[in-house]
Amino acid sequence: MSNGPVAGLPPLAVADRLDALRALLDDAGVDALLVTGTTNVRYLTGFTGSAGSLWVDGWRAVLMTDGRYGDQAPAQVAGAGAEVDVEVVGSSDRSPVTALADGSARIGLEARSVTWSEQRRLANLLDGDPVATDGLVEGLREVKDDGEVARIAAAAAIADRALAEVRPALVAGAVEADLALALDHAMRTGGASDRAFETIVAGGPNSALPHARPGSRPLADGDLVVCDFGAVVDGYRSDMTRSFRIGGPGSGREADLLSAVLDAQEAGLALVADGVPLAEVDAACRTSLDAAGLGEAFTHGTGHGVGLDIHEGPAVSATATGTLRVGQVVTVEPGAYLGGFGGVRWEDTVLVTADGHRALTRSPKDP
Repeated sequence: MSNGPVAGLPPLAVADRLDALRALLDDAGVDALLVTGTTNVRYLTGFTGSAGSLWVDGWRAVLMTDGRYGDQAPAQVAGAGAEVDVEVVGSSDRSPVTALADGSARIGLEARSVTWSEQRRLANLLDGDPVATDGLVEGLREVKDDGEVARIAAAAAIADRALAEVRPALVAGAVEADLALALDHAMRTGGASDRAFETIVAGGPNSALPHARPGSRPLADGDLVVCDFGAVVDGYRSDMTRSFRIGGPGSGREADLLSAVLDAQEAGLALVADGVPLAEVDAACRTSLDAAGLGEAFTHGTGHGVGLDIHEGPAVSATATGTLRVGQVVTVEPGAYLGGFGGVRWEDTVLVTADGHRALTRSPKDP
């Protein structure tokens, strides 16, 4: 739980976020928005509880939660900054929504976080059917402020140090699950509040599964090994993948795969800059792997945004329609996976800057 500024890190610009959201309401066709996604509530108020919704209209912001958070919610809203104007009310049944909706003809709901049954329940409380909205807060979250970047960078640095600590244990005979646990432990003792997602350590044939779960298989000489992991600092996450060959890079098929995917990542990273279409970054990685005869082995998108969630906007993919913007934090993570043999993925979390990009994950890429 975070109740205020984190030592050594700049504060989050929470006070500006409600006004930025209000500026979007009219174009979304609503007079007020009921924010129910817990991550979005945190972003707008600083409140980290697991139960709460936020009413936002043109002049009010009201955080509704229950008795479990009677002390925590006001403290965290206050800790987000004196200029964060949010009233906190306790309710077990969200009855304040009825009073807040008085006079508001168009009430927006977050389509991504409201179930059908909840939508019907709220429709009975409100005058008229609510309006479905999609991605209003998520769109604001795509561009990070200095405080957010600092937290992601701190999480990335913790992951870098964890890998440096565990790297000597990546030898024949080591067990995937033990190595994953070692990375998790190193991140926690290194200052992370949690791991960013379930850590992946996958060796040999398992490395050909992009989201393999660490198992009991011991690593063997010549195995390709994929390590995909990240840390959390004050709610913000990092994401990094490094690939290795047990016994050194060698000179055979494994070495070729490691090199080809690294070339693809470098091609994608070279394009990361303000104004570049997201799809072009993806295309650069695919063109490189196509040239190496590995186009069909690249089975997922090139990257995604990173922040309070491990996967958030923007998507870096062939179907993405937007462009990169200064302040976005994205991954570039091409991979190639050969069933029954092994796979390779290289991934970095990078910040889009005015003159290109800055890598936040910095572990060496020596297999």
